[in-house]
Amino acid sequence: MGTPMDMLPKGRVHAAFWLVLATALVGYHLALIFSGLVPNLVSRPLHMAFILPFILVLGATGPASRISGAIIAILGVAAALWIALNSDRLGDQYGVLEGNFQIIIAVVLLAVTLEAARRAIGWPLPLVAGTALLYGLFGQYVPGQFGHSGTPINSFLGTLTIAEGGIWGSLTGVSVSVVSIFVIFGAVLNAGEAGQGFMNVAAAFAGRLNGGAAKVSVISSALFGSISGSASANVASTGAITLPAMTKLGYPKRLAAAVEAVASSGGQIMPPLMGAGAFVMVELTGVPYTAIMSAAILPAFLYFLAVWVGINAYARRFDLKGVDAADRPARRDVIVTSLFFLVPFTVLLWGMFGAKFTPEYAAALAILAGALLLFVNGNLQCKREQVAARFASAVVNAARQVSMIAAIILCASIIIGVLSITGLGVKVTSLILEGAGGLLWPSLLLTALACLILGMEVPTTAAYVICVSVAGPALTQLGLEPLQAHLFVFWFALLSTITPPVCGAVFIAAGMIGENWLKVALTAMALGIGLYIIPLGMVANPDMLRLAESPVAAVIATLRVALGLSLISYGLIGARKLVPTVLMVAAGLCVVFSGVYV
Repeated sequence: MGTPMDMLPKGRVHAAFWLVLATALVGYHLALIFSGLVPNLVSRPLHMAFILPFILVLGATGPASRISGAIIAILGVAAALWIALNSDRLGDQYGVLEGNFQIIIAVVLLAVTLEAARRAIGWPLPLVAGTALLYGLFGQYVPGQFGHSGTPINSFLGTLTIAEGGIWGSLTGVSVSVVSIFVIFGAVLNAGEAGQGFMNVAAAFAGRLNGGAAKVSVISSALFGSISGSASANVASTGAITLPAMTKLGYPKRLAAAVEAVASSGGQIMPPLMGAGAFVMVELTGVPYTAIMSAAILPAFLYFLAVWVGINAYARRFDLKGVDAADRPARRDVIVTSLFFLVPFTVLLWGMFGAKFTPEYAAALAILAGALLLFVNGNLQCKREQVAARFASAVVNAARQVSMIAAIILCASIIIGVLSITGLGVKVTSLILEGAGGLLWPSLLLTALACLILGMEVPTTAAYVICVSVAGPALTQLGLEPLQAHLFVFWFALLSTITPPVCGAVFIAAGMIGENWLKVALTAMALGIGLYIIPLGMVANPDMLRLAESPVAAVIATLRVALGLSLISYGLIGARKLVPTVLMVAAGLCVVFSGVYV
């Protein structure tokens, strides 16, 4: 695996340029936190201006791509800077473009946004956004209920590009002020000893147990994944350590790869950070972050419980012993390296819950704490070359990850803007209600299917945003609480990480270990059965999400679902014969969904 530093040009001057630009990007987002209020039409276009070079130029794969990327980046940066410099004037236009020059600016911004997303994550999301734009421009010619009355082009393009109804909308605001800060936080932790700390703590806690290497992978990937926000990135990083460890102990390759894929996918639903999705959820629901975290903690526990039960079943089947004592970390190493993530996390949690700071302000303080720890290594030594390399790695990694997420969110914001302008979201909501006959559970299944299909080619956060924008209102109309509906959609947007035919985490894990991806996927689906059952369990047992309001009822509901999940997981993996498997799965489903009748 290459490091972020490997992506820099070999020339000293070029490498220095990108280091300076990455440092400026990190410094800009930290400055926004400490500087107070900055107008949205200033902070958000500057955010776009910073990220474009990293997507379009640094991420280019060849000379032609680099040259075209540089031209597109210059156009995009110039257009974004023009918006920021003319924000006061544009605010008085109320989303209506004036003159051909402003139309050109709007077209450039939209085209650059689509191209940046394409280069970052491929064609699917830009194609959806491009289709949305075509619908907004020509939807008045669509016959029947899915047509719209039409919007003047100056108003349509203006709402998307010079007002806060498109690429400068609230989602981009989340990317600027919250997501970027937590991404920087994760990059700072990963540049130091925190990653090794995760591994050491996991090995000390679970290494001696049966199936110990798999359980180490689960714990370390859950910890790492909670800050990485990407299942694929998690597999690539922690898998480089956990996969060889499991194969060394005789684990079947399909099992080792499946464990890593499932554990890494679960990191995205793991509080306190939950990747970028939690903060997008704050914006879309209006629910405080702390409330989302308290609602998400018990379902996340259940997910990893089901994985744990599955590993125990596999451990009995293949006689998988724990990690040898000689291969487990020394107590001193565990204690020392754990401080590299415990100290920043303590600062983060104290800031949010003790000092009552906003999550982004608390994260900024945690970044400063993590940055101080970059000066020492696991042996508590300070080596100048090592410190310089760590800071360089932190800012480059942060800049690349911020840029990728921003490209996704900017592109998704186009879709959300078009849905709002044209009223298409309301029409799709009506279609879901009609297709499900006004019944909740058929609507849930239709939504789950839509999430799976969209999530196959679209990143989790973008799939969640798009699906909840059209299906969320339908689910709330049918009786779900807004947070319940959003968590349901968010969980099912994760399905594509382990579910064929497109399962990113599985592909990477299978490739790293040299196993057939379909074998890995089938094993991963059995281990990750909680990803399919728990969202439905949230609906059947709504008390599970009310830990803060009704802790006793929440625990009772969680225990009920835990028992059912354990039966299902063990039945799928440990029973091995058809009749016992069917009986245990059926019994488990009855227990999970008994909450419907309680």
